[in-house]
Amino acid sequence: MSEVNVLKPNSDKPVAIIGAGIVGVSCAIHLQRLGKKVMLIDREGPGEGTSYGNAGVLACCSIVPVVTPGIMLKAPKMLFSQDGPLFLKWGYVPKLMKFLIPYLRASKAETVEHIAKNLTPLLADSVDEHFNVSEGSPARKWLKKSPYMFVYKSRAAYDADSFAWNLRKKHGFEWEVLEGDDIQKYEPSISRSYKCAVLLQEHGMISNPGEYVKDLAKTAISEGVEMRITGVNDIQQTERGVVLKTEDGDIIAEAAVIATGAWSAALAKGHGAKVPLETERGYHIVLEEPSVQPTMPIMDTTRKFVTTPMSNGLRLAGIVEFGGLTAPPSKGPFELLLRGVNALLPDCTYKSKQTWMGHRPATADSLPVIGRSPTSDDVYFGYGHHHVGLTAGPKTGRLLAEMVAGLQPNIDLHAYRANR
Repeated sequence: MSEVNVLKPNSDKPVAIIGAGIVGVSCAIHLQRLGKKVMLIDREGPGEGTSYGNAGVLACCSIVPVVTPGIMLKAPKMLFSQDGPLFLKWGYVPKLMKFLIPYLRASKAETVEHIAKNLTPLLADSVDEHFNVSEGSPARKWLKKSPYMFVYKSRAAYDADSFAWNLRKKHGFEWEVLEGDDIQKYEPSISRSYKCAVLLQEHGMISNPGEYVKDLAKTAISEGVEMRITGVNDIQQTERGVVLKTEDGDIIAEAAVIATGAWSAALAKGHGAKVPLETERGYHIVLEEPSVQPTMPIMDTTRKFVTTPMSNGLRLAGIVEFGGLTAPPSKGPFELLLRGVNALLPDCTYKSKQTWMGHRPATADSLPVIGRSPTSDDVYFGYGHHHVGLTAGPKTGRLLAEMVAGLQPNIDLHAYRANR
């Protein structure tokens, strides 16, 4: 894309954003602020997919991907031990191999360093980006600045994670290491079986992610964004604009933005996207009326799940499961989350619980796809954020809006190109 320093002239046709999660809604808000006519399209409505079910953490420091050096040796234990956070639907494995092989290859140290380098500009200032996109919206009430704590069973377990922490340090993140009773000074509810913790400041949390995205969308709609509840089956680049083939008929748009998360591949493939995309199924449980409510999000590094205080209870979220888009939820991840909270917060009781399973959009190289289609001038992509979609959503939406409007984004987008 060539550098352009002036806004593209407004068209009487809207920019169509397919997907009303955090990326799509943020893109709509920023395009609207740039004076564009905007249409949001989603089969279910705003904030109903992965944006609803995430852990609610604005995880600025999450620049290290799931797959890191040594993952091939760790994977069997993660998969087969009782508290391993990795699950597979075994019947799905043959379909998974095309994704899994390059995904595991991306665990090389130099590749992980490349990933961290290119996730940093998307995540490091994400709290500010959330405050920016929610300006003037009732969504702001769900947003809060917060520390973020990682807990370990021992100092040795923390030291064993030195590769990840050294990468974070390299890219400007700072933290405090707590040991022994100092952990309970910050969070008295944490079990004393956790002997080491890492405390990072300048992070954030959203106490109801689904309502947050809905409130952002309501604000955008009240200010002129059109909302369509329908599915999009195809996108065609024509001389008269972009034609969206929807379940309710054709829509002609100035441009189209594909931001449908784990469902993006089918639409994006026809416009030059080559990055393998898979659903990384995630789970959460909300404990209603808990007797213990931590003051900040806590990552249990043993079972790889996060506890986050929410407006409706305590959310336990995490787990990695590969099993496709259509299989029902598994019991094992829910059981793991419950064992995990019993170990982490042993005094926590609760009245009832809610369960959820959703689909993270995972690319084979752990970097999102952001930018213009290599084959269609008026089609743009914004998907594939793995575990950091909520965190990076507003910045991704702003970058997309700037590109659609003909402005030059303030970061290098080469690593996120769709035909890499």
